Amino acid sequence: MEEIIQFDKDLFLYLNNLGTPAWDAFWLFMTEKFYQIPLYIVLLFFFYRYFGIKGTLITLVVVAALITASDQLSNLFKNVLFMRPRPCGAEGVEQFTRFIAKRCGRHGYFSAHAASSMAIAFFTGLALQHKLKFIFPFMVIWSLVVSYSRIYLGVHYPGDIVTGMAIGILLGFGGYKLQTYLVKKYA
Repeated sequence: MEEIIQFDKDLFLYLNNLGTPAWDAFWLFMTEKFYQIPLYIVLLFFFYRYFGIKGTLITLVVVAALITASDQLSNLFKNVLFMRPRPCGAEGVEQFTRFIAKRCGRHGYFSAHAASSMAIAFFTGLALQHKLKFIFPFMVIWSLVVSYSRIYLGVHYPGDIVTGMAIGILLGFGGYKLQTYLVKKYA
């Protein structure tokens, strides 16, 4: 287990130190949830177009549940089960970290950004893939960029990201199944 943790730290330091000031603004932009609102508005439009008002309302409830579930699971893992310090606050790592985030936070395992963005990516990609040919790969790439931003900024190890993405995939798939059932039954 120690070898895996050390590999995670080494990979983090390698990836994090690839950053340059010229790219900092882009990665800060990609990690900020507020700046993702235009994407969410476009997705909302497509859900309305293909699922109608009832289907869109069902979708909004499912998306709210996905985000809540990913955030609360992440908080449980971070603050109760693992309590692993983030790299920007970890002894032996922080002094080598290129930290550019606004704040560090205490614990980092696993990344809520990675989990929620991948949950939204899988949910949206699966729900709209029959109407929009490239939505699934677009959303997964978007989620990968959001997730990588957490390493770039210095607040998550790669293992935090991979775990978050895996949980996000499971939640997104479950949300898609739930939305499909509810839309067929009520919309």
